[in-house]
Amino acid sequence: MLIDVLTIFPASFPAVLNESILKRAQRAGKVKIRINDIRDYTEDKHKKVDDRPFGGGPGMVMCPQPIFSAVEAICKKNKVRKDKRKIILLSPQGRKLTQERAKQLSKFKHLVLICGHYEGVDERVKGYLVDEEISIGDYVLTGGELPAMVLIDSVVRLLPGVLGRSESLKEESFESGILEYPQYTRPADFRKMKVPALLLSGDHKAIADWRRKQALLETKKKRADLLKQK
Repeated sequence: MLIDVLTIFPASFPAVLNESILKRAQRAGKVKIRINDIRDYTEDKHKKVDDRPFGGGPGMVMCPQPIFSAVEAICKKNKVRKDKRKIILLSPQGRKLTQERAKQLSKFKHLVLICGHYEGVDERVKGYLVDEEISIGDYVLTGGELPAMVLIDSVVRLLPGVLGRSESLKEESFESGILEYPQYTRPADFRKMKVPALLLSGDHKAIADWRRKQALLETKKKRADLLKQK
């Protein structure tokens, strides 16, 4: 997979992309992530990428020209079929990112992620350039950089061969529509807080039944809305 990120703050990304699973996935050739500075594509001699909104109002709006030029140059350079590419604007107005959507996006060969900033981007970017808008929650952030990092992490870990065991994915929260069961590790007795005895029994069927029951209880307690969707 190839992921191109368009941002005016390229220095925001290395600390996240060069650690842990994302670092290993890139080294293994499972994904290539490129950070593109939108300012490199502006036709303004002062490298300006924003301007005042027509009709008045507070703040600044990102201009369409640098974003269109950046996306067009990237897509021309990487000749990926249109149906295998997704151009996404990270926006609080977008469709909420879910595990299911992350799985769908992991099937594409090329993702282009546009990080908005200021008061947002010119509406023509939304109407004529991007395929969809994605949000990571019902709240407003300073820009699209953090949402882009969240989306990248959620998608890359789903690529074949990125995680060590396929079972790791199957047992995670939201994969089965409910939250994950409680997990314990050594020591079995920590400050008089003991691991449930059943988990030490070696009875795999009983353990599986216990985990399923606990997962349902956790979901009912913390995210009852998920059970209503089933």
